[in-house]
Amino acid sequence: MSDRGALALVLHSHMPYVEGFGTWPFGEEWLWEALAIVYLPLLELLEGAPVTLGVTPVLCDQLETLTGDAGERLLAFLKDIRAPIHAEDAVGLEHGDEHAGAAEVRRAADDYTKAQRAFEALDHDVLGAFRRLADNPDGPELMASTATHAVLPLLATAGGRRLQVEVGTNSHARRFGRRAEAFWLPECAYDPSLEVLLAEQGVRAFCVDQTDALGLAALEQLEPMATAAGPIAVPIDWATIRLVWDERAGYPAHPVYRDYHHRTTHDLRPWAISGAAYDHAAARALATEHARDFLRRVAARLEIYRAERNRPGLLCCPVDTELLGHWWYEGQTWLATVLAEAAAHRVDLLPLSRALERMEPVAGRAVAASTWGVPKDLTTWDSPRVAELAVAARRGELDLVAAATSRNGSRRAAPALLRAARELLALQSSDWAFITTRELAADYPLERARGHARELDAALGAALADSGSEVDPRVRNLAPELDLHPLLVP
Repeated sequence: MSDRGALALVLHSHMPYVEGFGTWPFGEEWLWEALAIVYLPLLELLEGAPVTLGVTPVLCDQLETLTGDAGERLLAFLKDIRAPIHAEDAVGLEHGDEHAGAAEVRRAADDYTKAQRAFEALDHDVLGAFRRLADNPDGPELMASTATHAVLPLLATAGGRRLQVEVGTNSHARRFGRRAEAFWLPECAYDPSLEVLLAEQGVRAFCVDQTDALGLAALEQLEPMATAAGPIAVPIDWATIRLVWDERAGYPAHPVYRDYHHRTTHDLRPWAISGAAYDHAAARALATEHARDFLRRVAARLEIYRAERNRPGLLCCPVDTELLGHWWYEGQTWLATVLAEAAAHRVDLLPLSRALERMEPVAGRAVAASTWGVPKDLTTWDSPRVAELAVAARRGELDLVAAATSRNGSRRAAPALLRAARELLALQSSDWAFITTRELAADYPLERARGHARELDAALGAALADSGSEVDPRVRNLAPELDLHPLLVP
């Protein structure tokens, strides 16, 4: 790392458990689309890339199913759904004299053909491909997370928090052959004492949003902070993140880029944000220029820090991986340019753990409770609008802890308790409240949460009646290595 410091790009890859839970417009087609447009192309792009790559356990649970029936459903989606609807909508656009739009739809159909070839070349083993990425010592550092992306400060008990963290870190270790040094707190939701749980699992670093506490663009945002328990809290830099994340003023809002919201009959997107026909070549050229602008701004920010503080800084810039290719169609062109040209702009690009080896964290600074939500508190996941979800998750957690304590050691109750715990983990996913708050998927998140709450109650009833041996402990492939021990630790 140079005297100027380093940029840590953190790609947070996550999907709630949708495999086998509905299809179109809400359900497992979310996962198939992300695989086609984001994850499969990303595997090639990130070969040897010095970034931090989070792949949440619940996403891995679903990727693991692709070597079976789920993989066949993905192929059917690519071949029997995406291909014909591109052809059909192209004809419709031609009939409407939108010839440029029709040509764009035909071009975009190749995205799914390439995804099919890539998936088949991997012999359906996408999870193994992520593992091979991390095995390259010059490549991405993989980051662990909680079991199902629960907002930890909202959990009702210490045991419930420990269950989410331990299931997540154990899942990561089993699948990738090593324990992760870096950990993604879902929604960057932090409150004091969480670092103690992380330290128990050998976590060395986690990201936090300190924008409200330190101020937007404050130089302190480039200073990792030592915690009393040991793990290092790494502030994320919203002055940089908003360049790619701001819905109104960030790069993805430029009129030349493909419009995510303006769609054809079958949800295809042949128009630019400007309303004109989408020009893919022009959009890719713009994404390249935006990547260079990003690198210039990062270099300048690191240089200002070095000049002011006379030491290197760490600029941490996390984004949801799904932004790059899905929400922002040209995002992977942007990322490819950042990776290829960082050195030319004198920007050192390093994974979190490697960057932290080369600098001393600040000691004695308190880490403020926060999230990276809007606003930067817990209201996205805990407000009157989502009260039913929040209350159901807390009640279910308390009931499970009570039942597990009372039935501890009962072999007949064990399958039902495992089923109840998996239903609780599914219920605790932050996605249901986020999607509800943002009004993104009609009643799907509420119905999913209600379904998991019903199954949780039924499993607990069977466990307490000592008839739990008849209950299937599984929820598809969710948390296959689940252990109830964390719930019972004093």
